[in-house]
Amino acid sequence: MRLKRLELRAFRNYGELALDVGAGVNILLGPNAQGKTNLLEAIHVLALARSHRTSNDRELIAWDRDSAWVKGEVERRHGGVTLELELTPRGKKARVGGVEQRRLSDFVGRLNVVLFAPEDLDIVKGPPVVRRRFMDMEIGQTHPGYLHDLLQFHRVLEQRNRFLKTADPGRSASGELDVWNEQLALYGVRMMRRRERFIRKIRPLAGEIHAGVTRSAETLTVEYKPSFGTAEQVAGEDDSSLIEQFMLMLTQSKEQEFRRGVTLVGPHRDDVRLLIDGRDAQSYGSQGQQRTAALSLKLAELELVREEIGEYPLLLLDDVLSELDPARQAQLVEAFRSRVQTFITTTSLDGLDLGRLEDAVVCQVRQGRIFT
Repeated sequence: MRLKRLELRAFRNYGELALDVGAGVNILLGPNAQGKTNLLEAIHVLALARSHRTSNDRELIAWDRDSAWVKGEVERRHGGVTLELELTPRGKKARVGGVEQRRLSDFVGRLNVVLFAPEDLDIVKGPPVVRRRFMDMEIGQTHPGYLHDLLQFHRVLEQRNRFLKTADPGRSASGELDVWNEQLALYGVRMMRRRERFIRKIRPLAGEIHAGVTRSAETLTVEYKPSFGTAEQVAGEDDSSLIEQFMLMLTQSKEQEFRRGVTLVGPHRDDVRLLIDGRDAQSYGSQGQQRTAALSLKLAELELVREEIGEYPLLLLDDVLSELDPARQAQLVEAFRSRVQTFITTTSLDGLDLGRLEDAVVCQVRQGRIFT
């Protein structure tokens, strides 16, 4: 898979852009605040119909414009496709081959990307929301229906939380709460199923890559930690049993939820646990061990997407090579060299092993313009 051409209009600080893209490594070079990350964001938006930096689409539109537009010509093993996404304050319009798509889930998955940014080094030591986002972004690309369930779940969650904050628990609140509980459990169980499968598939890949980076000196284990029950229960029980268990947990926590005004059970409180030699990497891992574990997860994500769709996704590296020591940098470069179309943002070529990137195309980025 490769992106052959990218066109932007009124996207962030890009007024107009038409860029023919190199098939191998593309290095976006320039000072900060010139538009390097904005370009990666545009590619990410073209893949997932959402930004990794903001949930407010208005921020993607140039301040003096009413809409933004992103277009990409994508080449896949079964042929080429043209993707277009128009962003307005009122919503998005997506087209595939010039044909408008009724649902965004029919658009997502035509282009696959793996993004690795400095904040992803916090996958291990950061809060659970970082690890949930890690799961959601990859699952959503290879199983677009998951994005629908994720969106519906959070809509119900927001409405349920609003109800918990405003309703009188002593006056006929239970009946209405039961309605929210049923919907929350329905979408939540679907999400939990996908998350458990994702972690089960990525676990051996990450473990193998980690063993290679550490020369088998350490063992990495990745575990899915649902907000209730165990990963084994999520994998083994049928949907009706899980929904029943979910609703029971909601009923049992009802009084506490009314006091706090928030929903305390569900995939919005899931987590992923990473163990190095059986010890929790977040609590006991050194900074070097945590970074190695994060790198292993990201490289495993590349391999998992290839297994799922039969070809490698694009790799977006947002100023991350400078954050890695030479050994980890070399491991990352070896993972994508000659196999994966890659986009690297950096403020300087110093420290980059260009000998390993002999086919790289260097693009200068200045104030929303690109010079090759």
